[in-house]
Amino acid sequence: MAQSRKNDSPQSEQPNMQAERPQKKTRWVQIRLIPIWLRILLVLALIVTMAALGAMVGYGVLGDGNAGDALKWETWQHILDIMRGET
Repeated sequence: MAQSRKNDSPQSEQPNMQAERPQKKTRWVQIRLIPIWLRILLVLALIVTMAALGAMVGYGVLGDGNAGDALKWETWQHILDIMRGET
């Protein structure tokens, strides 16, 4: 009798109902807040900015010059002339 009561209970029917339902496959869709092309531009801008700041710190602090002179074309022309041996 105990077994027949367990089989007749509504709880035993619930798993069968869940097994009969078709399960929908959920897909995870990721939405990018920053598009890839904008990320590339941001990285390039950061590289240029950090290179300029590094040149200014190196020229101004380590080289005992004016930090603003590191961004002038004449300074880079002089550095290139030294590298080519055209001093």
